Amino acid sequence: MSLTLSVDGERWRTHLRGTAERFPGLVPVAKGNGYGFTLGRLARRTQWLHDQELAPTTADALAVGTYTELPEVAQRYAGSLLVLTPWRPFGPALDATADAHLARRLVHTVSRPEDLTDLLERRPEARFVLERATSMQRHGLTARQLWAVAESLRGGGAHLEGVALHLPLGQGTHVTEVDRLLNDVVGAGLPEGPGARTVWVSHLSAAELDTLRHRWPDFTFRPRIGTSLWLGDRDALRVHATVLDVHAVERGDAFGYRGRTAPKSGHLLVVSGGTAHGIGLEAPTGDLGLRGRAGTLARGGLDALGFVRSPFSIDGKQRLFAEPPHMQASMLFLPGGSRVPRVGEEIDVRVRFTITTFDRVLVD
Repeated sequence: MSLTLSVDGERWRTHLRGTAERFPGLVPVAKGNGYGFTLGRLARRTQWLHDQELAPTTADALAVGTYTELPEVAQRYAGSLLVLTPWRPFGPALDATADAHLARRLVHTVSRPEDLTDLLERRPEARFVLERATSMQRHGLTARQLWAVAESLRGGGAHLEGVALHLPLGQGTHVTEVDRLLNDVVGAGLPEGPGARTVWVSHLSAAELDTLRHRWPDFTFRPRIGTSLWLGDRDALRVHATVLDVHAVERGDAFGYRGRTAPKSGHLLVVSGGTAHGIGLEAPTGDLGLRGRAGTLARGGLDALGFVRSPFSIDGKQRLFAEPPHMQASMLFLPGGSRVPRVGEEIDVRVRFTITTFDRVLVD
């Protein structure tokens, strides 16, 4: 009666451990909906990874997206907590900064000189990383700002944990860009200490990290990884819904909220999973190639005709929505001649994990 994520536990854990072994110094990322698993479950699994006694520092820190996510992970994981969203002198960041118990574990991301000044005035012992602007053009200090911040930190005893680099996805190798950015870090003359030679990075491959470690042997690289860690072995994950009702229809029969009519004889299936779970919701696509554009046009044509392909599959074939999904259930149209599943049967669902909320997550 629910939308369920079933996990092959042994296979998933093997993948997690293998990823940690390929990425020494791994910093797992748990943010948003916890990649479908929930933040609490990923916090516990990060603690498990840390307890595996892999490479030094592996999973000794957990990265979250925002300050509001801290309470859900702080009680389930004992290490340092890095917040990826840059610190600002307003909103939930102030509450977290004022929490003396949490402050010892908290690592802030600082992306503006004035924010660092404000943070250290409020909590001089605050731990932080300095985010350097990259070709992402999202957050970060320019080279000139980094040099100015480094000068202000000299002799002050601040708890600098390193420099953070958030790199773009799918644009070839990032080694050249990282080389340039690290030259800026060296030139800035950050205060001596481990933080001056620690780089927290996102979206670098194992091969790129190996190259950079060879080129920059004095630096420690901390790869922050979310998607490829938690979702990297899709064969270990299965999403399924339950058939709740089956109705035979003839051509012209009315059904649904909007009184649509059946285009031909067949069956209507009511299945668990709707907009409350993220079914039928779609994030903007990043595929700008010809194939991606063709798919967008094809989906638009079907939508105009009232036929929209659903993420639900029966016997290996994706079936059409009979009408837009409801809040907690969806209605599918199954044409005549197809096998009709029985009430209570489970069917497969293809979802985007980062926007899907499951009723149950079962890890065996």
